[in-house]
Amino acid sequence: MITLYHYPLSPFCRKVRLSLAEKKLEVRLVDEPYWEKPAELMRRNPAGKVPVLKIDGAVMSESAAICEYLEETRPDPALMPKDPKERAEVRRMVAWFDDGFDREVTSKLVGERLNRKVFGQGYPDSKRVKAGAARRRYHLEYMSWLLDRRRWLAGDAMSLADFAGAAHLSCLDYISDVPWQDFPLVHDWYAKVKSRPAFRPLLADAIPGSPPPRHYADLDF
Repeated sequence: MITLYHYPLSPFCRKVRLSLAEKKLEVRLVDEPYWEKPAELMRRNPAGKVPVLKIDGAVMSESAAICEYLEETRPDPALMPKDPKERAEVRRMVAWFDDGFDREVTSKLVGERLNRKVFGQGYPDSKRVKAGAARRRYHLEYMSWLLDRRRWLAGDAMSLADFAGAAHLSCLDYISDVPWQDFPLVHDWYAKVKSRPAFRPLLADAIPGSPPPRHYADLDF
């Protein structure tokens, strides 16, 4: 069986989970306390990070590499377009979320407000929280700009870019940190992604001691 070592509130793990579920691949999920650097994880991935995927007799790490492998070996349904220029745009948007959005927003808001507690690292750094909240608006405005011109984030078809974006926003939504009322285009786009069957397992996630808000699992939020 395919096995994914993950942390439920990691947007990188969530992106991989969405890809696996969209392709209807059965997977065994194993929660991995990666911040403790367990020996088995370090053996599987010397970088000490999740996700780590065991599939086809191999052990893979790094969400971008995993998603590319899934796309090449399980191409149906496709999460990457055939046209090279369109594929480049999907990759650009995935990098936008997994690099800039994560560094400027997710790591500061989810990292400080939730992960510090889970990891036993003390109280949130208010300066980092404020910085993340300030940059959040910039990113949501850019997403709104894109969605005013496209059906989906990277073009006219749903793609891995939408799963990357939704993975990050779902982590923020878990801590009620998305001002949906200010960004109706982003809200409507997220509602479409959230309504997909592949998304349902994510909506069932719960961090012990830190339950999500009521609207988190509501498809008509």
